[in-house]
Amino acid sequence: MDRRSFVGFGVASLAVLAVQWASAEPQRLARAFGGARVDGAVVDWLEAGGNGLAVLPTEQRRHAARLMDAQLATVTGLLADGRYDERTGRRLHRLAASLASTCGWYRFDQGRHAAAGRMWEVALLSAHAAGDRDRVAGVLADTAYQATWLGRPRASADRLGYALTGVRHPSARALLLLRRARADAALGERAACYRDLAAAERALDGADAGPPPPGWCCWMGPADLAVDSGRCLLDLGHPAAARARIAEGVALLPPARDKTRAVFLAYQAHALLRTGEVEQALAATADALDLSARIGAPRCVALVRDLAPALARHRRVDGVPEFLDRLTAV
Repeated sequence: MDRRSFVGFGVASLAVLAVQWASAEPQRLARAFGGARVDGAVVDWLEAGGNGLAVLPTEQRRHAARLMDAQLATVTGLLADGRYDERTGRRLHRLAASLASTCGWYRFDQGRHAAAGRMWEVALLSAHAAGDRDRVAGVLADTAYQATWLGRPRASADRLGYALTGVRHPSARALLLLRRARADAALGERAACYRDLAAAERALDGADAGPPPPGWCCWMGPADLAVDSGRCLLDLGHPAAARARIAEGVALLPPARDKTRAVFLAYQAHALLRTGEVEQALAATADALDLSARIGAPRCVALVRDLAPALARHRRVDGVPEFLDRLTAV
């Protein structure tokens, strides 16, 4: 099935998919676990299922979390106990890296940071075993994003510096530079931040000239550059400029990226509060909370909650006390 039909599935359809996944080729898979050589057809089947699960929108991915864990367990089980040639082994390791990365992001969105880190460690080891330097860099970038999120920007900047030595595609390079700029801004390293932002923009400008980007960064685009640039400006003490850049990025974001939109709206609310536009900030915060609750991303809900102290300074503004009461109840 193609991606467009797959991502339209609901919970009931995913339950049907689970049955199909379990029964599609039981004999062939059982033979592989029983000592037979793992052939290309088994890997094709595993890749089709794994890649389909990886591209589910966040709102649906939470309902498929057990399927993703089971798929990863199947692949790692074959790697541990199966018989395969070098080429097949690389394919299995590459698939394990992709699945573990997706499972790590699910746990990160749930606020289970230690569990996310363990999944990304599996992804890192698998990508290294596959000889996929781009994927290694992508996993390091994910752990760096988590480090910045958890208030450890120095660790983030160090990891991204290493990861940048292993990427070739301009989109991947732009993403890593942008994430390092965020770490630079959190550290107060103004010159390094501006340098990385400029380099990220140049890299992204050249991304369309060559081959398509790796799957782990294919979503990277102008919206991400604009919003994260704005977030850097906010951290460096330029709220008006930050507000304009974040608004630009929110307007550019594709509708399908709801989790990212929830994060971006929280950033926008932060900038609006810093420039004294309380009513607009309240609207953005409410939208961010609605999205975060709908897609089941506690990490994003926590980001919205962080805005409560700043909102509380404006209790006399219509709607603020009611929203704060709602936020407390979430």
